Amino acid sequence: MEKLPTNSGRRDFLKKTTALTAGVMGLSAFSNPLFANEKMPDPSLFVIGPLEGYSPQIGTLVSMLNYNRDTIINAVKSLSIEQLDYLHDAKANTIAALVFHLGAVDKFYQLNTFQGKQEFDKKDEAFWNDAMNLGDAGRKNIKGKEAKYYLDIIGEVRQKTLEEFKKKDDKWLLAVDPLWSKERPLNTYWKWFHVCEHESNHRGQITWIKGRMPGAKSSNE
Repeated sequence: MEKLPTNSGRRDFLKKTTALTAGVMGLSAFSNPLFANEKMPDPSLFVIGPLEGYSPQIGTLVSMLNYNRDTIINAVKSLSIEQLDYLHDAKANTIAALVFHLGAVDKFYQLNTFQGKQEFDKKDEAFWNDAMNLGDAGRKNIKGKEAKYYLDIIGEVRQKTLEEFKKKDDKWLLAVDPLWSKERPLNTYWKWFHVCEHESNHRGQITWIKGRMPGAKSSNE
């Protein structure tokens, strides 16, 4: 359960929110002495909506993808190899495998929506298969690397995704995919929304695993 802010926390929150709102309206929060020493949130992460360089709907989607990805990076960037490879039980996945899995899913939907592919080719399959499917292969083969290794991989994939989004428009995003719509209409927007909520789902798993590692402190998350 999210912890409610104390009176002091509420004051800090209101100051930061006011400063952020002023920034969105085109005002300079840093010109006000009240905010001179505040650490301002990045508006590209805390403002959901259209982004420069993208069509309106795609930009809004990208803003959500960016926020989710930032939470993943912050959750794992300081973990040791031992923590990344911690296996809670024989049926669990490691944090390392889950992060790699996020890159595999991003890569698949990249290939599917930008190139019309329905599966990985042989080269991609060899690299991504264990991460995509997880299970025993993921537990066995995805280990022994630092956090930077996994974050660099998923970062490179996401950068390609964002570059491709800039070439598309909202009509493309909203288009229904006939191959995926045998049982119900399903459009490209849903595919990328799924990437977004899929990342949120695994961030929850990562938080759960971190809280059960040896020596982990109790958490209210």
